Amino acid sequence: MSGTDFELTAFGPITALCVMAAEAEYGPALKARITPLITGVGPVEAAVSTTAALAELAQAGELPDLVISLGSAGSQTLDHGRIYWVDEVAYRDMDATVLGFARGVTPFLDQPASLTLASGPQGQPYARLATGGSVVSGEAYDAVDADMVDMETYAVVRAAARFGLPVIGLRGISDGKADLTVLEDWTGTLSVIDEGLAEALDLLAAELTRLTADLPEPQPEPS
Repeated sequence: MSGTDFELTAFGPITALCVMAAEAEYGPALKARITPLITGVGPVEAAVSTTAALAELAQAGELPDLVISLGSAGSQTLDHGRIYWVDEVAYRDMDATVLGFARGVTPFLDQPASLTLASGPQGQPYARLATGGSVVSGEAYDAVDADMVDMETYAVVRAAARFGLPVIGLRGISDGKADLTVLEDWTGTLSVIDEGLAEALDLLAAELTRLTADLPEPQPEPS
């Protein structure tokens, strides 16, 4: 599947663009539910691909109601194999402190260091995420002010913001307890994460269906 072969997903009456980084994260459980935009790995590829996809949808008058950024993440402290909803995301590569800006704040951009994401269902585990262009392992976690790390979500959030769209983030913890040495240290948990992400999407669909069912029917305007 190429990055352009994506489809919007219906969660009850709500439509969403699901965004993932790599084919390796897109397992059979997710394939039964979504056809995501596969952006490629890292914040640059995520920003370019997400912006291009949303611009294409906007041109066709088919923008979704929201964007869902989902996939794997690393963490030294969170439970491996467990799915976490993203509370807020920071750009861990941004450091202009020598110019007097707070760490994580992009100079001359009117945005805080951490961006708050749209909320999912209540009662689920939430965690803070930091996006960057490097794979974090071992002592590198000491420099990260977040519960988990990925390489795409912040870029997806910024791209979606250009189109006025909220973003929900979902990440399954694939690594971080031990140092990464080979690719399999990352891929070994992806089958478990695939199933967990699929269950989280089912939960989201049920919640959005319930919430929208409670909305009053629109009344016709008087003639």
